[in-house]
Amino acid sequence: MPFIPLRFKPGLNRDQSNYSNEGGWWACDKIRFRSGYPEKIGGWTKYTVNTVLGTCRALFNWVTSYADNMLATGTDQKVYIEVGGNYNDITPLRTTTTNAATFTASNGSSTVTVTDSGSNPVAGAYVTFSGATALDDGNGGVATATPTGTSTGTATFTGITQDSTSGSGTGAEFTISSDGAGNYTIDAITDAGADYAVSDTLTVLGTSLGGATPANDLTITVDTILAGNVTAAILNANHQIATAINSDAYTIVVSVTANSADTAGDGGGSVTAAYQITPGNPGGTYGYGWGTGTWGRGTMGSGSTQPISLPARLWFFDNFDNDLVLNYRDGLYGIPYIWERGGTTDPTSALATPAILLSDLSGASDVPTYVGQLLVSQNDKHLLAFGATPYGGGDFDPLLIRWASQDAPEDWTPEVTNSAGFIRVSKGSIIRRAIATRQEILIFTDTGLNSLQFTGTADVFALQELNNNISLMGPNAIATANGIVFWMGRDKFYAYTGRVETLPTTLWTHVFRNFNYESATNVYAGTNEGFNEIWWFYASANSAENDSYVVYNYVEQIWYYGTIERTAWVDSGLREYPQGIDSTGQLYDHEDGNDADGVAMDSYIQSADFDIGDGEKFMMSRRILPDIKFTGSTASSPEAYVTVAPRRFPGASPQVEPNLPVIESSVDVFTDQVFIRARGRSMAFKVGSNTTGVQWQLGNPRLDAREDGRR
Repeated sequence: MPFIPLRFKPGLNRDQSNYSNEGGWWACDKIRFRSGYPEKIGGWTKYTVNTVLGTCRALFNWVTSYADNMLATGTDQKVYIEVGGNYNDITPLRTTTTNAATFTASNGSSTVTVTDSGSNPVAGAYVTFSGATALDDGNGGVATATPTGTSTGTATFTGITQDSTSGSGTGAEFTISSDGAGNYTIDAITDAGADYAVSDTLTVLGTSLGGATPANDLTITVDTILAGNVTAAILNANHQIATAINSDAYTIVVSVTANSADTAGDGGGSVTAAYQITPGNPGGTYGYGWGTGTWGRGTMGSGSTQPISLPARLWFFDNFDNDLVLNYRDGLYGIPYIWERGGTTDPTSALATPAILLSDLSGASDVPTYVGQLLVSQNDKHLLAFGATPYGGGDFDPLLIRWASQDAPEDWTPEVTNSAGFIRVSKGSIIRRAIATRQEILIFTDTGLNSLQFTGTADVFALQELNNNISLMGPNAIATANGIVFWMGRDKFYAYTGRVETLPTTLWTHVFRNFNYESATNVYAGTNEGFNEIWWFYASANSAENDSYVVYNYVEQIWYYGTIERTAWVDSGLREYPQGIDSTGQLYDHEDGNDADGVAMDSYIQSADFDIGDGEKFMMSRRILPDIKFTGSTASSPEAYVTVAPRRFPGASPQVEPNLPVIESSVDVFTDQVFIRARGRSMAFKVGSNTTGVQWQLGNPRLDAREDGRR
C-alpha cells in the first residue's frame, strides 16, 4: 500500500471548517512550532515557595547599579519587591497613627477589636502595628491559697489588698474555688488594672465562700501566671481589617484563639499603626474595585449613583535609575508614588520601607495629585504622567500629559530654567496606555494612537497622531519584540512597525468568539523571545480569570493557542527564564523542564481531516511510520501517543461511529511502526503526551493507506 506523508501547514487555523482546512492543523494545547514543525512547549517550576497576597496584575524586572535583580509585583491588595525569592512588602501607606491603639479580645475568639482614634478603617485594607505589648499585659493567673480558715464552694471576692509591692491589687476580682479541705484556687484575675506576678502574696478580705465564712481573711500566694495566647509578636505584624466598626474602631482576625488572660489586657503602649492604601473596592476612599459600583472621587462623576463597570486594580511600574516609580489605576486614575533604593550596598533597610508619595520627595514641586500612568523616558531621563491633574491644580484630565524636569522626578513646575512641561492629546476621551519603544513613546487612547518624541528643544516633547481608528483590549494587552509593538484590540490584532498594521490571524473565531469581555482589562501580553513568540493571556467566555492564551510567532508568522492560568508575565532577559504568575500568587519559571511544576502536562496537536479522494472513496489504513524525537526528555523511557480518528461524514463525531473507532497507540524512542486498522472517508491525525519527563518533537510521519470501497 502507498504511504501518505502526514505533512501539515505550520500554525493553527480555526477560521475555516475542519474539512475545508485539509492539510492544516485544527486543535492543540501546550505546543509550539519551530522551523515549521510542532513540539511540546517547555514546562514550568515554582520560582519560590513564597506567594503574594491578592491577584497580581503587573510584573516589572530591573537591575540596579548595585546588581540587585528586583521584581516589582503589583496585586489588587499589595505591592512587593521580590529579591532572591523573598517578597518585601512596600505597599504605600494611607496614614500612620501614634495614638497608642488598644486591643480587646473575647475568651475563645480569634477576633481582636482595635480602637485607634482617627484611623478611618476600611474593610479589606491592611495595617501594621509596632510597639504593641502582649494582650495579657502580665495579668491573669492561677494561684494557690494559704488560708487561715476552711470553707467549700465558689465565690467572687473583691476588696483585695496586696502585701508585695508589684501592684496595688485593690479592687481586683477573683473567682476562687475551694475543695473543702482548705485548698483554694484563683481561677482568673479579671481586673486589667492589676499587675500581679508569681510569688505575689495577696490578702482576700474575709467574706462568705459558698455560704460559709472563713474564720480569718484568706492569704493567697500567686503560684503561676496564665500566659495569654495573643503575644506581642502576633500583634506587631501586618493584619487585614476584617470589619470597620466606626471611624475609630475595627476588627482584625489573628492566628490564635484568645484565652481568659487575653481578656485582661489591652496590648497598649507606644503603638504605631501604619495603614496601607486601600485595596480596590467600591466606595473606598482610595480606590475602586472590580465589578460594579459608583464613582466616589473627583468631579468626573463625583456624587453620582449611576452604576458603572469598575475594572480590576492595575499597577504601573518603571525604574528611575535605581528607584521604582509606581502608580495604581482603578478605572481612570490613581496616586503616584516612588520607592527609593538608597545608596548603600545592602538594600535590606530600603526593602523594609514602604513606597512614599512622589510629592513627599525632598524639593517636590507641583507633583500631579492623580495620574493615569507613570513612565520614564529612559533616553532623556524625564518622568512623565499620562493622564494627570493639571499644573496649578484642578480636576483630573485623562488626556493631559505632564512631565517633570530632566533628571528631577520631584520637580513638575514648568519654568524657563528647567524642562518640566505638559501637552494634551486632542482626540479621544482617555489615555489607556503609554509604552516606550525605539525613539518614541506610543500613546494609546480609547480611539487612536499617538507618538510622543523627545525634541531637545524648548518644547521638550512633540506629539503626533498616528492613527485615529484602532482599539486596545486592555492596558496590558501590549508587548514589544524585535522592534515591533504588538497588541490585541477589541476585535483584531495589530502591529506597529513605524505604521499601524492589522495583524492577520487564523484564530479570530477561536479567540474573539470565546472571550469574556467583562474581563478584558485583565488581558496580559508578554514575550517569549527565545522562541520568537508573543503571548496573550485572556479569560475565555466562561471564566472570570485568565485561563487561556494565544501565541503569535512573529518570525514564522503563525498562530497557536492553549490553556494556562496566568495573570501577569515578564520576559526581561535579566532572569534565566520567562516568569508568569497565577491567581494564587505563585510565581513560576517557564521553559524550565518538561512538566507543569512536577505534574504531567497534557500536550497535543491534532490535524484537520484529510482524505484519499473525493466522492465515495473510503480510505483503509493499517499502520503508521512515526517520526518523533524525544530530545530533551528526562524520563528514562519517554513515550508519546499517536491517534488516528476516522470519520464517515464531516459533521459526524468519530467517537460515536461504532464501525469507525478511534485508534490510539504509544510511540517510544525505538518504535519503527505502529499497526492500526482504521477506515473512513476522512481521518484526523493527533500526537501528544501526558506523562512526566517527556519532551517530543514531530517530524514527517507517514500513513500506510489505500483506497477502499464503501463496504
